[in-house]
Amino acid sequence: MSKVLAPELLKKIAYIKVYTKRLLNSTMAGDSRSAQRGSGFEFDQIREYQMGDDVRHIAWHASARTNTLLVKEYVEERNRTIIVALDVSYSTYFSSGEVSKLHIMQQVAAILTIVAVYGKDRVGLLLYAADLELFIPPNCGNVHMHCLLQQIFTYVAKNKTTNFNAVQKQLRALKQKNALLVLISDFLDVSIDDWIRAITPAYEIIAIRCLDSIEQKIPNLGFVTLHDLETNQTCMLDARGRSGALISQKLEQRAAEQLLIFKKHGIKCLDLVNDETFVGEVIRFFRRRMAY
Repeated sequence: MSKVLAPELLKKIAYIKVYTKRLLNSTMAGDSRSAQRGSGFEFDQIREYQMGDDVRHIAWHASARTNTLLVKEYVEERNRTIIVALDVSYSTYFSSGEVSKLHIMQQVAAILTIVAVYGKDRVGLLLYAADLELFIPPNCGNVHMHCLLQQIFTYVAKNKTTNFNAVQKQLRALKQKNALLVLISDFLDVSIDDWIRAITPAYEIIAIRCLDSIEQKIPNLGFVTLHDLETNQTCMLDARGRSGALISQKLEQRAAEQLLIFKKHGIKCLDLVNDETFVGEVIRFFRRRMAY
């Protein structure tokens, strides 16, 4: 049975849909269809007949009305299968401000879902934490899109911790032809090299890394009490002077090492910070790498 969504959530989803489609229809986003002309599946336009055009495409009724020989032109559709894999572990609940990482990641997953459906692609959803939490097989259409959006914004993980190894078998078992896998996570699971290597042969992969600004560079806050949302452990952190600088250096080193791993496996990575606007950036990044 589907959940009854709160009015605020329905309003948010409606806004994301409208804003995303507006950006897609603008010149900055482009179109998912091939620019190649031919006898594809989708009608594009009517234009004047040119020498060499297939006579089977002549629009006789339109030609008679205008007293000009016109032909129908089509674009070839190239549909893909897209799997949106969203990290819903408790580390994503962290925020140093008003907006959590999970909130941003949910919006990113929603935007990519809308873009995929708008481009007539098949899109599936995979939610994971310490284990596979939810998998909705790829499909297309507005009804399917609303089902995915509902789960993206309402699902609460049963497991707190992160372990991507738990979903490797599911990803490998899908065996989707020409599939694109979009990984949305904070990637705080440090052992990413092994599972990236395991799934790379089966997918074209895009990584979207969402971090809080404090997770990139620790501010000078003196002694800070930290609580791990995944393990419930608490510790005291010295963020002063040299100690804080060393912590920031370690954070920057970890982020750089992950980028090297992504690069080694031919994976493009988009970094998002919780204090930046991102909708247009996500759409541009995603559409440039659809490889149509």
